[in-house]
Amino acid sequence: MKSIANNLRHLRSIKNLTQEQLSKELDVSKARIGSYEEGRSEPPIAMLILFSDYYKIPIDALVKNDLTLSDDDSFIDIGNHRVLFPIRVDEHGDNVIEVVTQEASAGYLTGYSDSEYVANMPIMSLNFLPTGKHRAFPIKGDSMHPWVKDGDVVIGEYVEHPKMVRNNCCYIILTKDDGLVYKRVYTNKLDEGYLVLSSDNKLYKPYQVHLSEVLEIWEFKLNLCIGQYEEDELNPVSILNLMRSVGIELKELKDRVNKIEKVN
Repeated sequence: MKSIANNLRHLRSIKNLTQEQLSKELDVSKARIGSYEEGRSEPPIAMLILFSDYYKIPIDALVKNDLTLSDDDSFIDIGNHRVLFPIRVDEHGDNVIEVVTQEASAGYLTGYSDSEYVANMPIMSLNFLPTGKHRAFPIKGDSMHPWVKDGDVVIGEYVEHPKMVRNNCCYIILTKDDGLVYKRVYTNKLDEGYLVLSSDNKLYKPYQVHLSEVLEIWEFKLNLCIGQYEEDELNPVSILNLMRSVGIELKELKDRVNKIEKVN
């Protein structure tokens, strides 16, 4: 649990507190603070909750992340890459999801790195999402039709580095020129410094974006507006046709379609 000791020591230093000052803030002994920061003992869950509440950082981040990479208490900087740090938590210390509204999306390109802009975003919570930093984005246009429509809201998980992007998966990308776009991403030119962005709506042509133009990457996790879809857009035949077009085949779904085709 060396990482916890390093994290606790680093977080205290960010606040410019001595061990004695922190001990008074938390109403625990200075010796106890010292034992945790020096790795001589591990904080029990009650103390982890206390630290989480005080620093406004989820327990998962305290335990799993290397917080010493940060030079302030809002963001982590790794090399030339800016990594969002989940400083907003609910009353239980759990990470919350910031919601980029339609109105706010126009200013996201200039405000994404502004802690005040982020702090003013509405928040929501989805407990079934895995650990990670998530954000909700509005969708504009029909380039990803039929699965994501104009007016939908998608949840993305923050991706720390372009090399973590998975081929043929969907991402919300923030670029210097285009702002926010939601596309299917191909990594076949990643070694050359490019991501290939493609629309599921074949009326739109794929295009390349250089990594130097990419400011943020969020991996698609969930569409919150499934209720907008027409019945014929959600039948197994339509679903399988799209899956085939992007090189994915779901055996169970295919079997269901075969049964339908035999009946017809």
